[in-house]
Amino acid sequence: MVLNPKAKLLRWPLILAVSSLLFSTYCSRHPEVKWAQRVNEVYITVLLPDAKNAKVKLEPEGVFIFSASAGVDDNLYELKLNLFDKVNVEESKINIGVRSIFCIVEKAEKVWWKRLLREDGKAPHFIKVDWDKWVDEDEDSAGGNDLDLGGMDFSKVGRGDPAPPLLVKWPLPSHEQEVAKPEGGDEKAEVGDAVKSEERKEAAPST
Repeated sequence: MVLNPKAKLLRWPLILAVSSLLFSTYCSRHPEVKWAQRVNEVYITVLLPDAKNAKVKLEPEGVFIFSASAGVDDNLYELKLNLFDKVNVEESKINIGVRSIFCIVEKAEKVWWKRLLREDGKAPHFIKVDWDKWVDEDEDSAGGNDLDLGGMDFSKVGRGDPAPPLLVKWPLPSHEQEVAKPEGGDEKAEVGDAVKSEERKEAAPST
């Protein structure tokens, strides 16, 4: 069966719509990233509001991996950056906020990086300079101490583990509930033990 030219033209919108749906369903997206640096550390901000199941992996060789889901359809967002040089994983920190994930990546050596990524050439379109945190090399005298973090709470960056929660969940697990005793609990226990001891003495046969 041979389709006429009009039928062929009508097929293209349908093909494009199906392709777009398949891409959004099975393919990950890149979140927007902003970065700045000091001589001793790099600031990486992943802009992803209401991120769910955020995971950050940082390797000593300078590999930064991020994944999370966001949006009404829980679209998957992934990111892998080969940073310019080696990093100190143990001293790096992360803060997961409502609108972004902010990482302070400690450099292995206190040197000024020429760029964020190891690869030459223009950075990907989703990576931008964070001008709010940026200073030039000749102005960097405080080593990050000049940065206003606004009272952020930080956790250590893991080696591939999910970012640790910043808030304690309630109710507590059962084993923790058993350890926690209400106020006055010890006094009540002591009184009860004393009463039981007196009852045993009265019930005991006289010699």
